[in-house]
Amino acid sequence: MSLIGQDIPMERPDTDGRAALLVPVTGVKEDVLMTIRKGAAIVGFANHDRTVTVYFESNRFDDPMLAKWEHKARKAYDRLVENSPTVSKMTTSPANFEQVGYINGKGITIRRMESLKRWLEYSDAMASCPETEIVPRTVVAKVDVVKA
Repeated sequence: MSLIGQDIPMERPDTDGRAALLVPVTGVKEDVLMTIRKGAAIVGFANHDRTVTVYFESNRFDDPMLAKWEHKARKAYDRLVENSPTVSKMTTSPANFEQVGYINGKGITIRRMESLKRWLEYSDAMASCPETEIVPRTVVAKVDVVKA
């Protein structure tokens, strides 16, 4: 199943706007897979020219703060909303992706958990899979380190 006919948001969302959560379709082109990397969280929106713009986070540098899939999704979403300069984005055919849910400023809603699990299992990243379909945005408290 591709994005065609799905309820994908049009145009870049604002700060609390909604973006699509995506996974590559089975049999996606190898060049797309090499760009986004296995286990990546992918967020995006549709364009008027019938393409999609996606931002992705694959935790290429093994940051422990990005160990969970939902943390990667939040990082990619924040980049998308801020229109941050990054190499972790592309504009491509919607046939490369399946929409599995939504993300916004309040959290994540997964509508096709089985497709997300398929992607994470293929990526050997099932340990990073969310436990529930609704993942509220949580604020990570910063801890001040005091030197003795």
